[in-house]
Amino acid sequence: MNKYFAICPRGLEEYLLAELASVGASELRTTHGGVFFSGEWSVCYKANLESRIATRILWHIVKGPYAKEEDIYRLAVRQLWPNHFAVSRTLRVVTTAIKCPLKSLDFVTLRVKDAICDRFREDRGERPNIDTRNPDVSVHVFLSENECTLYLDTSGQPLWQRGFHKASVDAPLKENLAAGILKMSGWQPDEPLVDPMCGSGTFLLEAVQVALDRAPGLDRTFGFERLNSFAALDWASIRQAAEDRCKAAEPLDIRGYDIDERAVRATRKNLQEAGFGGVVTVDQGDVLDVQPLTESGVMIANPPYGERIGEQDELAAFYPQLGSALKKHWAGWNCFFFTADLRLPKLVGLRPSRKTPLFNGPLECRLFEIRMVAGSNRKA
Repeated sequence: MNKYFAICPRGLEEYLLAELASVGASELRTTHGGVFFSGEWSVCYKANLESRIATRILWHIVKGPYAKEEDIYRLAVRQLWPNHFAVSRTLRVVTTAIKCPLKSLDFVTLRVKDAICDRFREDRGERPNIDTRNPDVSVHVFLSENECTLYLDTSGQPLWQRGFHKASVDAPLKENLAAGILKMSGWQPDEPLVDPMCGSGTFLLEAVQVALDRAPGLDRTFGFERLNSFAALDWASIRQAAEDRCKAAEPLDIRGYDIDERAVRATRKNLQEAGFGGVVTVDQGDVLDVQPLTESGVMIANPPYGERIGEQDELAAFYPQLGSALKKHWAGWNCFFFTADLRLPKLVGLRPSRKTPLFNGPLECRLFEIRMVAGSNRKA
């Protein structure tokens, strides 16, 4: 039984834990920004293939105490790296730390790289080449105040990279954060879903994959495929089972709008290239004018944060108009706004029923849930 650590956006740990439990993971334990778990290799394969929320899944190699860089070198050089991957594989070492007393993480990275190469030279007579941009294998070093943990990355490219080629406008949300927000909204595939500020369509793409029961990793490769332990037949059977359960693409009650014609074009292109053209309706429209076609449903939006000078004032003028549009058109709907602008509820003039802290990278954000009660505000 192997031990792993799955990384995710902060605030989504409990949702990731539920995903990992559903693929057979055991000994689950959350921490800030991830979940520890145990399982056979088949669990690792399924977690990489099926998790919508994980950023990457790391295989635990060893943990040990340290006081100086040479302690970390000795810990690393003792590990049987040639048993884990071939010398022909290119290598990268990544170091992260919390409360680490050492002066230079770059020096730690260098010493771990030296240790791995020294071990290969001793055991195989040659060393792997280093590739810091697109390596076959990544070793992750995590330092706490006095302990060092070494991991091998089983994911390769981050798991939010679903394998689709995406056209984007501005800075899009990462797919795993969008998937987590969808999960938190409680949206179910038989409910109408609208994103009235869809950008490049990240929420829409994630929702379609959920509705069609399509595993998010079906169109990509993984780091575990380049490790010596890789069991190709087991992986082929896991992947085939995921393929077989996918539902046929057919029109769904999922709609996207954006005031920017470039965003509409980008979203349509992304849906088309992912094989979901015709499944989602995407039109040009201003969030202040867009009207739902059903009495109830879920609206999800990621409005601009106002990070540039002058935008704060523009948003302060926009939010009251948004509040009026919500009252006028969206009664009966459950509306979610993901933003780093904590003024939103006050300026919109509507009390959120829930506000959940989430992080978009290092940026602290909130997911505001505003339930629009059907009744007096409903437009005749």
